Amino acid sequence: MCTTYLAARVAERIAAAGGSIDERLLVRLNPAVERKTRGNAALAIHTDLDADRAAAIARDELEPLAETDDPRTSPGLVVADCDPADVPDSVAQFARDALREFHSLDDALDLAAAAGFDTDGWAGGHGRIGALAAVGAARAFDEWTYELIAYREFDRCGSLRAVDGASLFAAADEAYPDAWDTVDRVEDEAVCVPSAPGPILYGLRGDDPAVLAAMADRIHSEPVERTALFRTNQGTDAHLRDVSVVDLSTLQDGRAYRVDCVVAGDPQTREGGHVFVPIRGGEGEMIDAAAFEPTKRFRDRVRALRAGDELTVCGELGEGTLKLEKFAVRELNRTAKRTPVCPDCGNTMGSAGRNQGYRCRDCGTNAPGKTEVEIDRDLERGWYEVPPCARRHIAKPLVRGGFDAPTQPER
Repeated sequence: MCTTYLAARVAERIAAAGGSIDERLLVRLNPAVERKTRGNAALAIHTDLDADRAAAIARDELEPLAETDDPRTSPGLVVADCDPADVPDSVAQFARDALREFHSLDDALDLAAAAGFDTDGWAGGHGRIGALAAVGAARAFDEWTYELIAYREFDRCGSLRAVDGASLFAAADEAYPDAWDTVDRVEDEAVCVPSAPGPILYGLRGDDPAVLAAMADRIHSEPVERTALFRTNQGTDAHLRDVSVVDLSTLQDGRAYRVDCVVAGDPQTREGGHVFVPIRGGEGEMIDAAAFEPTKRFRDRVRALRAGDELTVCGELGEGTLKLEKFAVRELNRTAKRTPVCPDCGNTMGSAGRNQGYRCRDCGTNAPGKTEVEIDRDLERGWYEVPPCARRHIAKPLVRGGFDAPTQPER
């Protein structure tokens, strides 16, 4: 099933019971966690309804929708009878760490019990980890964006979605850059329309809820059963750790980093179209950074790198390889070693023998070794990113701004 759909239904039931819906939060957690939903989403509903009544409504909505026969499904519920601003510091820190670390269920349950929060779980209830993180999220994070989600009529789930492409692309053009990652214009892909057989028809992401609402009005589609607006940490890079390390081999798998490095060799395209480039910190061992095939044209940016380029790279480390989400060129190596040219006739010299430099066979002129020449580069200083069709929910698009160098946003 779909956690946002459940949250939308619970919020509607709470409102019908007389409670206010102050806010719906959609919180994306550490994308490297093994036990997760596809987008690793956790949801929170802020309401003034009595906590026991709110909990009863949530259970009543969750139980018939949860696919608990699926071994990958392990729903959890946490009810915090306090204002979001009064959540304990320990729970706020738990939420921050849920984007960058790994939590155990026992730790979540102990922390919830210490805070006096009610919890419930089904099929193991591992979802209580995410639910507790969602409770602490309002205090944990400072940067937020929005997503307006339109849901299908429920009996249509599993069938092909009917969303008019022309109206969607036109609406995306008009709303950009306040709304982003709606479509991928180069790949001609409707990024906001999922392919999984769930109840979401489309999800519009951006910085201004009014822009998203106006955008939805311009999209022609099959009937929309309901819509819900979520405040979210999507598009914020909240998962990235800013680190300063000398030896990149000390970075840990399952964490995402923003780190400075130097290109240590030529990029290589391997089987499947994946592009790998060796990088190194100030010293220590090399590791690979990779642009995998789904990142499409971003791979050409990585292929254009050369040994000696100075970068800031962003991505998740998995099995010793940094999966690139974006990178910034800080300095480009604009020189290369070339076989010398004869100053008299202009012909390329040949080798004069092992360790004897180069000699022009026609003129007899000599050169001690290869010469350094300036070369053209296909990159400039600044930030480059994966296209919308390959972007993670949590990764920050360059179009949102706030970066420390010129940007090359992908549309």
